[in-house]
Amino acid sequence: MSGGIAVIGVGNEFRRDDGVGWAVVERLRERAERRPFPPHTALSLCDGDPVRLIGAWEGADLAVVVDAAHAHPGTPGLVHRLEVDADELTGRPAAGSHGLGLGEAVELARVLGRLPSRLIVYAVEGADTSLGAGLSEEVAAVVAPLTEDIEAEIARHRDAAARGSRD
Repeated sequence: MSGGIAVIGVGNEFRRDDGVGWAVVERLRERAERRPFPPHTALSLCDGDPVRLIGAWEGADLAVVVDAAHAHPGTPGLVHRLEVDADELTGRPAAGSHGLGLGEAVELARVLGRLPSRLIVYAVEGADTSLGAGLSEEVAAVVAPLTEDIEAEIARHRDAAARGSRD
């Protein structure tokens, strides 16, 4: 994936709102059939295992991760955008619904020198992570706009890379 773009949906589609990352990636795949993404763009799914996450974004210039967030009290459907800066990571990362998860993957990748050049995380607050398929109404409502936000991230990255190659 050297120099490419990785979009990774994290979660479990059989734990209701925990499948939001997978739903966003599926929508991006549908979109790519009509309007392809830039070359070297990978859309993938992950269960949140840190080693698999690092493998999915390793070598990418831009990695976008979409995962469910669990906040108490929460606002189901609220989207948080975080841009991870390797130099600003401090403290012990918090575990999510996956046991070891995104925070641990970021910290491990930082220590190993395997963070992508840019890492953007979209964390969506969920309402229901019980067993079953299908997103809650609040979380399902953010899938389309979040997909558009990620498309815009990819376009900005593509445009910046094109400007950089002309400089």
